[in-house]
Amino acid sequence: MKAIIRPFYILWQFVIAWPILAVLTIFTAIFTVCTVPWRNAEFVHKVQQFWSRSFFWLMFLPVSVDGTEHIQPHQSYVFVSNHQSMFDVWLVYGWLPVIFKWLMKAELRKVPFVGTGCKAAGHIFIDRRNAKAAMESLKEVEKQLTDGVCTVIFPEGTRTATGEMGRFKRGAFQIAIDLGLPVIPLSLSGCFDIMPKGALTVRRHAAHMHIGEPIDLKQFADPNEAIEAVRNAVAEGIKS
Repeated sequence: MKAIIRPFYILWQFVIAWPILAVLTIFTAIFTVCTVPWRNAEFVHKVQQFWSRSFFWLMFLPVSVDGTEHIQPHQSYVFVSNHQSMFDVWLVYGWLPVIFKWLMKAELRKVPFVGTGCKAAGHIFIDRRNAKAAMESLKEVEKQLTDGVCTVIFPEGTRTATGEMGRFKRGAFQIAIDLGLPVIPLSLSGCFDIMPKGALTVRRHAAHMHIGEPIDLKQFADPNEAIEAVRNAVAEGIKS
């Protein structure tokens, strides 16, 4: 039965879903640019959430989330997540119930409308090839993490090619250490099955986001020990 339905699902993606999502992306980017003075307002965030959720709705992908009770209002956090697929971005943006700034790779600045919208929203681009520029980007993120505004980082640096979680880099943890902010591990499941790196079409699969308990990095004397503890927490929340 799945083999019969699959061609129609692919046709739906290219004829209906992706064109609608392209229009929504353009609209959201223009809206975000026009609302720069209110970039941290709830109504702006709701529009951006609607855009993100549309990727799951139009592809008929079920989403579940647990652990929202671990987030305290008006508290800024550094969210650290595994990175399985492009759909990770829309899952986090659509269902994480906080206003946050992405720390994202500089290459995304060149994506039409997306780069412009992200810059207008206050997300920070980081050039991993330039250590000095990367440090400046981290400082820019730190300036914004007040009054409950958070940041979300994929410390692996890129999407997994195999489905297995990679090594965590230190940048996210340096922000948390510098500002004394708690880290919350995000465990994303199912997105690799939906659209792994290099895939051209979406496959139907459930996506899940587990929001872990906050971790105070001050309890660790060794930064590497802190990174490993957070990585383990992320790994434990991933559904098999």
